[in-house]
Amino acid sequence: MFKDELEYFISNQDKFVEKYLGKYLVIKDRELIGIYSNALDAYVNTKKTYKPGTFMIQECKPGTEAYTVTIASNNLVKYES
Repeated sequence: MFKDELEYFISNQDKFVEKYLGKYLVIKDRELIGIYSNALDAYVNTKKTYKPGTFMIQECKPGTEAYTVTIASNNLVKYES
């Protein structure tokens, strides 16, 4: 879905971390289009100009943890109505 944007982040990660550590970057079409203090501001402000789903919000931090997600499903909860 955001293959190009993620590749762009990874290839520029060191440079971004030097300048924007701890910020939230908005990336669209292999271009950095916004820098924000938190993810909510990044989303709310960017959706004023771009359709949601057309841009990626990425926390700017070093290492693979910045772009790796682990989902565990050990504790499934069953909901009944």
